[in-house]
Amino acid sequence: MATSPESRSVERLISESRKRKKKKNQNQNQNQNQNAAKNNTARWRTPAEHQTYSSKLLEALRHVRRTTTNPPSRAVRDAADRALAAAAKGRTRWSRHILAHRLKLKFKKKKPPRPISGAADSRSKKSGLDVLKLMGKKKRRLPALQRRVRVLGRLVPGGKKLSFPTLLEEATDYIAALEMQVRTMTALTELLSVAGSVTPAAAPSR
Repeated sequence: MATSPESRSVERLISESRKRKKKKNQNQNQNQNQNAAKNNTARWRTPAEHQTYSSKLLEALRHVRRTTTNPPSRAVRDAADRALAAAAKGRTRWSRHILAHRLKLKFKKKKPPRPISGAADSRSKKSGLDVLKLMGKKKRRLPALQRRVRVLGRLVPGGKKLSFPTLLEEATDYIAALEMQVRTMTALTELLSVAGSVTPAAAPSR
């Protein structure tokens, strides 16, 4: 049964209305994400956030100093990241990921060492690795945008399985937090260097 011109025009109007509504919702979501990113960036630049992170950073560094005599750079960096996540108060996915990863490492049981395998096992493992390499070469390369999104997801804590808009929002907040971390640690380093260069005054001679 053929459709009349009136029904086709009604269907066309309905389709155009749906398209306009969909585009309006996309624009609203985009504006909300941009506003949230601006608010997150401005939040890490406030003196209150700077003071909160500074206090948590000093507390974390004191704890590292008490537990180890000569703390390695990795321990200092982990303490700074944990303090940054604590300053975020779990409002973002990256901060919750850092705190959860810390708890997971804390309660993780030590696994027993694996027994040393023989020469046959080593040859089978090597052949298996060769097969995996060949299979990897045959895989089709991802588009440039998807590769960059994957790299960004690996850089942001807990960002591997996030959607692209959420990943951008988390990355914006994480970068702003890292910038504040750099400013705080730079100021702390300058303060400690000045305090270390000041020599005590000589006692007056009688």
